[in-house]
Amino acid sequence: MVQVNRLVVGDATAASRWDAFVRACPEATFCHLSGWGRALEGVFGHETHFLQAVQGDRITGVLPLAHVQSRLFGNALTSLPFCVYGGVAAEDAASAKALEDAAEALAQRLGVPHLELRHTTRRHPDWPEQDLYVTFRKPITADDEVNMNAIPRKQRAMVRKGIKNGLVSTVDDSVDRFFALYADNVHRHGTPALPKRWFQALQREFGRDFEVLTVTTAEGKLLSSVVTFYFRDEVLPYYAGDDEAARGLAANDFKYWELMRRAAARGCTLFDYGRSKRGTGPFDFKKNWGFEPTPLHYEYRLYKRDTVPQNNPSNAKYKLMIEGWRRLPLPVANWLGPFIVKSLG
Repeated sequence: MVQVNRLVVGDATAASRWDAFVRACPEATFCHLSGWGRALEGVFGHETHFLQAVQGDRITGVLPLAHVQSRLFGNALTSLPFCVYGGVAAEDAASAKALEDAAEALAQRLGVPHLELRHTTRRHPDWPEQDLYVTFRKPITADDEVNMNAIPRKQRAMVRKGIKNGLVSTVDDSVDRFFALYADNVHRHGTPALPKRWFQALQREFGRDFEVLTVTTAEGKLLSSVVTFYFRDEVLPYYAGDDEAARGLAANDFKYWELMRRAAARGCTLFDYGRSKRGTGPFDFKKNWGFEPTPLHYEYRLYKRDTVPQNNPSNAKYKLMIEGWRRLPLPVANWLGPFIVKSLG
């Protein structure tokens, strides 16, 4: 018989058992690891509900959830805020159903307008879904020449331009240089930045599976940086930032090539370029690398609303807010941003 209980993410022994299941379960992703729960609670104060299906003394499924409450953006139970992936990861149908039933009961007990499960495959054709995001995943090999030749010609030329410009890549010990580039970059795009302590928390949680790769000129000028996660044989560039000078020097192209090259040397066989919205610059950039988009299925169980929420920059109602945010001085935006972005996820 399947039973469902809640993981206490601060219980090191229980969290270790959870993570061992996640690393072994084919349906699970990096976003299912327990460290996300500790980071969400510690940085943003979100209440987490990491549900696990148990049969006897074995974990047979997991569903990490967090309750996000916001006057500005609404109230939701989501798997998982700030994560590309989430939803149910289980080894059998009975465990999956037990987890979803428990999540629905929890959502109704909390009184949220909706439950959101971020799956990579469609699980509930009868549930509304967010048809906005795709992911880009592609195999890589241990041979740099093979990986380079797999990049389409025009994009390959940009990578070679970055190499010819004498750019340098370095793995950083801290998030400091990354955050300087990231905060400036998102400010230029009119969106609030996640706080620096969020990235520091992720670094503490994931240790050697968290990496900051930074690109500079030969003289040391900061150009581009990316926060990357490693999971099983996968490499997942996740957060990035670029200086305005990066484009002309092909620093962004060089950065991802260096990441691919280093990841292949580390033994990775799959490059996960992450989530993008259809019709955006990042979407086109990843396609230009020869990656094909795969739809992400963000499925919703609606309780107190009739439509799927649209809390993203593509929503026209946020246009004036985005324009206004760009005009804020960067120190003010960095101070105010965490109060807003914590409720977006």
